[in-house]
Amino acid sequence: MSTKPKSEPAIPVLPNGEAETKPCWSCGDMRAAYFCSACGRVQPPAPTDFFSFFGLPRRLNLDPAALEREMFTLSRRLHPDLYARASAQEQDWSLQQTSKLNDAYRTLRDPILRTEYLLRLEGIKLGQQSKQATELARATGSKKQAVPPDLLEEVFELNLQLEEFRARKAGDDHAGLRRQLETTRKALVAKLEGLAGELRTCWQEWDSLIGGEIAGESPAPERRRRMLEQMTDILNRRRYIDNLMREISTALSD
Repeated sequence: MSTKPKSEPAIPVLPNGEAETKPCWSCGDMRAAYFCSACGRVQPPAPTDFFSFFGLPRRLNLDPAALEREMFTLSRRLHPDLYARASAQEQDWSLQQTSKLNDAYRTLRDPILRTEYLLRLEGIKLGQQSKQATELARATGSKKQAVPPDLLEEVFELNLQLEEFRARKAGDDHAGLRRQLETTRKALVAKLEGLAGELRTCWQEWDSLIGGEIAGESPAPERRRRMLEQMTDILNRRRYIDNLMREISTALSD
C-alpha cells in the first residue's frame, strides 16, 4: 500500500506561473507531476522544460540549496529501484523521469548553463552573433562570426604576441613574451569578471520582467527582446574570451 509523502515536491508551472496538473493514468485523481499523490504510481513523462520540471517559472536567480533539496526529494520518489516490481511501462517511465531530473538539475544549478538554456527556450541559439557583431560582419563581408567590437584591439595584440611567442622557443625574449601573455591572460580574466557583473544585472531585470508577467502585468515584448539580446551578447563575448584564454594556455604549455 502506497503512502503519501510528508511533503510533496512542487508541481510544474506554466511560463505564466499557473500550476499544471493532469489526471493520473491509474486512478484518475489529479496527480502530482511525476507520481500520483493518491495512489503513488509513477506518471508518464510530459513534454516540459527544465524550469517547469522543478516547478519554477523561468527566472534566472535560483536558490541552489532549495534546488538541490528538490532534486533529492524527487530522486527518492522517482528512482528506478522503487519500481523494480512495477510494470515494464512504469519502469521505463521512472528511468525517463530520473534521466530528465538529472539533466534538469545539472543545467539549472550552473548559472551560465541556466542562462544559455533559457535563451534556447526563447528561440536563441548560442553562438548567434550579437547585433553589433552581425552588423560588423555584414559591413566587412565576413561570413564568420565577427570579433566582438570591444575586443578588436585585444585580439589583434594577442595574435601578434602568440605569433611571436611561437616563433621564439628560447632566450630572454621568449621569457619576456611569456610574461606578456600572462599579463594578457590576467586582463582577460578581469574582463570575464566584468561580464559576470553585467550578466547578474541582466538576471535581475529579467526576473523582474517575469515576476510582473506572472502578477498579471501586460507583457513587454520590446523589453524582453532587449534583455535576451543583451544576455546573448554577454555570453558570446564570454565564450570568445574563453577561447582566447585557451589559446594562451595552449601556447604556454607547449
